[in-house]
Amino acid sequence: MDTVVKDTLQYRIALRNCGLINPENIDDYIAVKGYEALAVTLEQYTPKKVINIVKESHLRGRGGGGFPTGIKWELTAREQSDEKYIICNADEGDPGAFMDRSILEGDPHSVIEAMIIAGYAIGASKGYVYIRAEYPLAIDRLETAIKQAKSYGFLGNNIFDSNFSFDLELKLGAGAFVCGEETALINSLQGLRGEPTKKPPFPSVSGFRQKPTNVNNVETFANIPAIILKGSDWFNAIGTDHSKGTKVFALAGKINNVGLVEVPMGTTLRDIIYEIGGGIVDDKQFKAVQTGGPSGGVITEENLDTPIDYESIRNIGSMMGSGGMIVLDEDDDMVEISKFFLDFTQDESCGKCTPCRIGTKRLYEILERLTNMEGSPEDLDLLEELAQNVKDSSLCGLGQSAPNPILSTIDRFREEYEAYAYRTKRTTYAIDDNKCIGCTKCSRVCPVDCITGEVKQVHVINEANCIACGACYNACPVDAIIKP
Repeated sequence: MDTVVKDTLQYRIALRNCGLINPENIDDYIAVKGYEALAVTLEQYTPKKVINIVKESHLRGRGGGGFPTGIKWELTAREQSDEKYIICNADEGDPGAFMDRSILEGDPHSVIEAMIIAGYAIGASKGYVYIRAEYPLAIDRLETAIKQAKSYGFLGNNIFDSNFSFDLELKLGAGAFVCGEETALINSLQGLRGEPTKKPPFPSVSGFRQKPTNVNNVETFANIPAIILKGSDWFNAIGTDHSKGTKVFALAGKINNVGLVEVPMGTTLRDIIYEIGGGIVDDKQFKAVQTGGPSGGVITEENLDTPIDYESIRNIGSMMGSGGMIVLDEDDDMVEISKFFLDFTQDESCGKCTPCRIGTKRLYEILERLTNMEGSPEDLDLLEELAQNVKDSSLCGLGQSAPNPILSTIDRFREEYEAYAYRTKRTTYAIDDNKCIGCTKCSRVCPVDCITGEVKQVHVINEANCIACGACYNACPVDAIIKP
């Protein structure tokens, strides 16, 4: 059931079957103990026993919040209602994140099995997988898996000859980032605008169709069958005191080994980036790693030995998030990085609350003013004050976390903000007269033809036309190009 991959640093639980089985063949899943956890659950355990196993495992939600999964199930199970619902949040929207998509594409039956188990535990007979329409392969494989599960009797009436029945349905989302928040997701699932609602009441009390509803993300569900079969003590033995098990990360950016990794909680960032990730592309200097996507912050060299768990990451000014990890090198401009994330979040704001709707747009405008060399030192104070106000007063997690990239980078890289504010930042490339050999390679790759010079003569960049694309810098064989 569990597989050690590459070395002792990686340990696969959520990804245990990905790449090892044919995701479109239910018999392959059954061959690796698929649906055995469901059989054990229905034949040997009461709903309360299942919840206790999940509680004792200390599994926490892998969607970013880290709320204890067993307690979430218990709260929903306590509610008295004629109908209850299980929802799988597969609306993965962070730039650079592809953990949930990979699990659904490589092992859809593990999520289906976990949802049936969760339905039994809380007393629900209906489940929905809310998945973004941009994941066509995942959707296709989920649809195939659901049909196969029904044909084998794992979905439908009287599963394993018990008195428990459960059905499952896919619902496609339009790709709104805010629908990763559970109340916005539920609204979208009901055909309403994907906007969050105030809590309480929480979905465990009043969720889908105003009925008790349990929402977990894909990776959280993927851990459940293994926990049921191997027990809570086994899961507790992996990870740290307060963050048990493993976490899947999507490595992206300036790193040699781009892709998914799954490591025990407590693994250091240094091990992930340099041992598993293979270090920085072209042996350049590591600058920072952005964790938590648009909701997170940057972590610098001084904190690379921080163990990855919910509390440790939060203590150094970032967050776990769903597991996106973007590595940045010496060439990355941290103000531009912040502007990239703010451009995303202000565009994805649902517009329901004023701090997020207007505040994120104003934050982006300040960053744009700075990077256009039109800002002033006063903009830095305004940026910090507004970022904190948006963080403190927004309705949901999108607005509350949207300022994090700004607050994180301005704290650790304030000199880069000041270079823009005082207009001392070089924004175009230049050529070092003492190094240029006149090889013409730079002028040949320039997309806007702003480099002039004869063969074997020193070349010149027309800075008024330079778009700072970096093509000349990468082409120069003698390091004669001066970076911005």
